Amino acid sequence: MKVHVVKEKCQGHNRCYTLAPELFDVDDLGTAFELNEGEVPKELEDKARLAFDNCPEFAIEITED
Repeated sequence: MKVHVVKEKCQGHNRCYTLAPELFDVDDLGTAFELNEGEVPKELEDKARLAFDNCPEFAIEITED
């Protein structure tokens, strides 16, 4: 599984970072971005889905392997 934050959609709510800091971080302007080139370890897949489901701007994309 991989995650990707579409920067043009991100409004800086940072729910993804709050819910899954192992997968996301934020820049100086509050825009989220994925860590580790978006690779999601098996044990964090539920957190990735939780972040996806809670993004109010639908800025997170998930691709399954």
